[in-house]
Amino acid sequence: MNNGNLIEIQDLQVHFPIKSGFLQRTIGEVKAVDNVSFDIRKNETIGLVGESGCGKSTLGRAIVRLNRPSSGRIMYNGNDILTSKGEDLVKIRKDMQMIFQDPYSSLNPRHSVKRMLTEVLTVLKGYSQSEANDRVANLMVQVGLNPVYAERYPHEFSGGQRQRVAIARALALEPKFIVCDEAVSALDVSIQSQIINLLTDLKEKYNITYLFISHALNVIEHISDRVVVMYLGAVMETADTNELFEHPCHPYTRALLSAIPMLSGRERQQERIVLKGDVPSAAAVPSGCRFHTRCYMADERCRTEVPQMKDLGCGHCVACHKA
Repeated sequence: MNNGNLIEIQDLQVHFPIKSGFLQRTIGEVKAVDNVSFDIRKNETIGLVGESGCGKSTLGRAIVRLNRPSSGRIMYNGNDILTSKGEDLVKIRKDMQMIFQDPYSSLNPRHSVKRMLTEVLTVLKGYSQSEANDRVANLMVQVGLNPVYAERYPHEFSGGQRQRVAIARALALEPKFIVCDEAVSALDVSIQSQIINLLTDLKEKYNITYLFISHALNVIEHISDRVVVMYLGAVMETADTNELFEHPCHPYTRALLSAIPMLSGRERQQERIVLKGDVPSAAAVPSGCRFHTRCYMADERCRTEVPQMKDLGCGHCVACHKA
């Protein structure tokens, strides 16, 4: 791959069947991710934003093959992840890791940190026990924890410390790509800044590429190079971070940004936009533009015609008839 992209997502769909009755017949499907396409460049942080239920976590899990996509392609360094098998798939899995929203539920409560990490290193990296122990001590230092704490169990850590343990586990295999799924949302603001700074330092030190999923737009603005805005399983807008925050084009993006009183010391530049109604069910996606049921600019064309993604220049792309 010579275009600088580490990952290329092409027309990705993740649909879940809805079954009913004694025979469990399929009567519909939930379109959690629907025809999503975008690229992630090497050593880049992509911020993925949107309301709850818009498909952000499903997309992140699909990229690392925790969810099986229904169709589409995910290219990693020129290789299709969805068709890879055997040793090729094992190698790709070593390069791609995920940091989950709740570190406590993603860590085995019956295993000490040392056992969790050494097991990964001995099985997947072929380390001897002494080499694994040295590597664990080094990982603990890298994430800002005392190596002695490796003997502790997850319940003996605070929330911020557990998240650091989760980061250490993600780093154990020296991955090139990490999905951060709401990695700081459950933490205090002061701890959030520490974890964000830690992730930034690790990116610069090891040339890691991130997909950073978050509701917190102030966090996204601080850590991301580019931003992808999702709504009801589809991409609405994507642009460089500064461009998107300064010149949002999609009505949905404007509504999200207007909910923040201040952005990096700047006063809010527009009045608060309150969206009417609730997010429709992904099992019954509206016709036309899927955002038209809540959009303050919608007209008849929006209700009947699906907007195509168009490039407004400088990589700023938006799927909106009004843009």
